[in-house]
Amino acid sequence: MWWKEAVIYELYVDKFAGNFAGLCDKLDYLKDLGINCLHILPHYPSPMIDDGYDVSDYKGVRQELGTLEDFKKMTSRAHAMGIRIIVDLVLNHASTEHPLFIEASNKESNVREMFLWSDTGSEYSLAKNVFAEKKPKNWVWNEQAQSYYFSEFCPEQADFNWKNPAVFDFFIDIMDFWVDMGADGFRLDAASHIVKKEGTNCKGLPETHAILMKLRKHIDKSYSDVILLAEVHDGIMKMKEYFNQGAECHLTYNFYLTERIFRSLVRDDRSLFNSALKECEEIPQNSAWANFLRSHDEISLSWLTDDERKEVIAGFDQQRKYRFESYTAMRLASMFGGDKEKILEAFRMLFEAPGAHIIYYGDEIGMENEEISEGEDMRRVVRGKFDWAKAEAEKANPSSLYSGIRAIIASGK
Repeated sequence: MWWKEAVIYELYVDKFAGNFAGLCDKLDYLKDLGINCLHILPHYPSPMIDDGYDVSDYKGVRQELGTLEDFKKMTSRAHAMGIRIIVDLVLNHASTEHPLFIEASNKESNVREMFLWSDTGSEYSLAKNVFAEKKPKNWVWNEQAQSYYFSEFCPEQADFNWKNPAVFDFFIDIMDFWVDMGADGFRLDAASHIVKKEGTNCKGLPETHAILMKLRKHIDKSYSDVILLAEVHDGIMKMKEYFNQGAECHLTYNFYLTERIFRSLVRDDRSLFNSALKECEEIPQNSAWANFLRSHDEISLSWLTDDERKEVIAGFDQQRKYRFESYTAMRLASMFGGDKEKILEAFRMLFEAPGAHIIYYGDEIGMENEEISEGEDMRRVVRGKFDWAKAEAEKANPSSLYSGIRAIIASGK
């Protein structure tokens, strides 16, 4: 079970290395840091409305990143170095520019029911409108179809109809394709949202768990070493359900622990972290948490109380300069004002937690928030280009942040 204690490095190929050929050349850097798994953020062809999470071709590579052959060469070299590869799998929605959605916009099409359509746009009214500033409701009018389509995230992302078995078959084919290309696992984006049901908030439904278990069954039957990593942000007991006695996802992001690491650091009270570790116990033997500090997204604090959330945000972003929704989007070095010892303390807590550990690209060298244009998606402040000049300087300095994190990884704590 290589994944139970994996050290995963999350990166955008273009921001980190330009393209897949460049990533091949940078694998030595990652190996030296102590990384044994890469999470490749969306690499698929896309209009890039949502930085790649609006996929227009699930079996391709975005042109600026190279070719399918470049991807395969990268995975082969990574495997030769003992580094596994996880790719994003966007199960909930596709780009409205995906040929399948364009075809489904024809009312006579035999793939129409692979997406969710409505004449009134009134169904699933309890589902969260995730990006409410981008659309007034989750139903978006489509001129070609003369109908509304359901979109829980960006309006350019049309949600799949997982009640249709053809959607399951569609994604099984995609998973088989990428395993053949060298993928060792799949990050299941927005895993809790995939099934929609009237009269519910359309999150974490029993039908969703049934589908994820079917995906796991296919993986277990076909591949001995391929894993599923669920992106689920919910209460601690709800998140544990995605292990489902070891029959669902191998790994689940530990949002619960992340929230409490930050609260512990703001309060300078380690007991909060220790209590959280206890709460994370009692999961199936063949399952593990994917523990992390930062990612490509905002710092979501949705399972803290209002007062706790305000306290954490005030501790890192008092002026609300980096506000995203009701949260904040910041890199670690910006959160801690460049304080190396505070960042190292956060990493020591991270690696003390049992399970896999995720490092977001650039955090190991103290990269800070980017400046972005007014009105731009605030999450892009944490999605800047990797600073290779800084990385070389950090590597050469035995007392640098990089060297400290490298030592933490090597010791496992």
